[in-house]
Amino acid sequence: MKNLYFFLIISSLLISCTKKIEVDTIVINAIIYTANDSLPKTEAFAIKDGKIIDVGTSVEMQLKYAATYVNDAKGKTIVPGFIDAHCHFYGLGLQQQKVNLEGTKSFEEVVQRIIEFQKEKNVAYITGRGWDQNDWEIKEFPSKEKLDSLFPNTPIAITRIDGHALLANQAAIDLAKITIKTPFSGGEIIKKDGKLTGIFIDAPMELIEAKIPEPSKAEKIKALKDAQDICIDLGLTTVDDAGLSKETIQLIDSLQQAGELKIRIYAMVSVSNENIDYFTKKGIIKTDLLNVRSFKVYADGALGSRGAAMKQSYSDQHNHFGALVTPLEDLKSFAEKIAASDYQMNTHAIGDSANYVMLQTYKEVLKGRKDRRWRIEHAQIIDVADFHYFDNIIPSIQPTHATSDMYWAEDRIGVERMKGAYAYKELLNRYGKVALGTDFPVEKVSPLLTFYAAVSRKDLNNFPENGFQTENALSREETLKGMTIWAAYSNFEENEKGSIEKGKFADFIILDKNIMEIEESKIPTIKIKETYINGVKVK
Repeated sequence: MKNLYFFLIISSLLISCTKKIEVDTIVINAIIYTANDSLPKTEAFAIKDGKIIDVGTSVEMQLKYAATYVNDAKGKTIVPGFIDAHCHFYGLGLQQQKVNLEGTKSFEEVVQRIIEFQKEKNVAYITGRGWDQNDWEIKEFPSKEKLDSLFPNTPIAITRIDGHALLANQAAIDLAKITIKTPFSGGEIIKKDGKLTGIFIDAPMELIEAKIPEPSKAEKIKALKDAQDICIDLGLTTVDDAGLSKETIQLIDSLQQAGELKIRIYAMVSVSNENIDYFTKKGIIKTDLLNVRSFKVYADGALGSRGAAMKQSYSDQHNHFGALVTPLEDLKSFAEKIAASDYQMNTHAIGDSANYVMLQTYKEVLKGRKDRRWRIEHAQIIDVADFHYFDNIIPSIQPTHATSDMYWAEDRIGVERMKGAYAYKELLNRYGKVALGTDFPVEKVSPLLTFYAAVSRKDLNNFPENGFQTENALSREETLKGMTIWAAYSNFEENEKGSIEKGKFADFIILDKNIMEIEESKIPTIKIKETYINGVKVK
């Protein structure tokens, strides 16, 4: 012990006699969880030109480096910047310009919010998002009659929380020239007594949406900046936007190049033959802030609107199976084209049938090729016989979906199918990694709620007392990795971000409490004190 003490003193003296290396910042006196297996916990690091150049003790960093700024964390906890592996960043920004229907407890409350919104905004076409009939006392889809009477001349289209169903009034239906005889596929137009109710599920929603006025360029820019402010405030430094047009990606790139957008974006291109041809010919697009190398595909709809494609009939609606929203031949054609490129395929699959179809399709076109890192987005309900397919496919999952759906999911699909539902630990065991996200604005943006849901499997009211299917809870270490280094891996970015280690971007956040040790029920109360991207404080 004496020899070790003597060695440390001599080492410190030798370092102090050498010229210190100039850096921009050293961060000291922190409890740092690095998400790096070779050094999982440390207390200091040095930053130069936006990257971490060294990690170690506070004494080592201060003896070795001369910093323009010394950030004394004073015992606070630091983790890598959070990565949301599946969200709708641009959609979140646009939502700030629409009527917010989240948290409504009845259709009457929905109507009241629309009335109040229109009094303030007086828009030509009312749009909004966030209602969920499963949260109402009467757990049935609403119909349009009330909106027709209140707004006979103003089109209205309000989307369900999951984005897979909408309610349109007659003015919107007339604008879209839809009648009881309008053909459709890949979803449902609900009718009652030979009349349209105003509910459109999955693909038929496009008939209404095609007539919604396009936002102006100024509105699009404001949406992106508003979304950035929300995300950075909550500790997100990278977001994976699950489905963007070519034009929106180009706008994002221009704003990033101009320094107006600082958040990093992994952009999944909305799939179409035109987009596949354009982007695969162009090749992977990569800057420090933008990464375009994947396509977002939809296999089916959502469980809440009974659009998820199931192998057997829904338990609460006889002879109803949901549906594929993209024809099977198109899914296979897209997969073959993407497999022939360097791009990744990321497919929304909720129901056990949709998951099976996509896992089989992936297996056929990949032909055993490793490290393509193709993803199943949501992987929500898996037939227990199909989990083995995830040995070469990344599960991209959203823990708050489990705690949002747990109140009614068993009624919808039955006890037996629940064994393979929201099975995050099983998916982790199969692939070895999981990429964690929120699907915001479907769920709340906060990564702390993602963390809490993953480890506790409870809602914010501590329900259920013993947790929901806790055999599929993740450990805190697994959850942190799923929100940092494993999410970066799912984006082919693990060598540049996702952990606090030498050579990586200095993207990190400072928390007011220790997320790895605090009492589980208090995780949602943690505050993000500071957010850094490229070593620069952005919050």
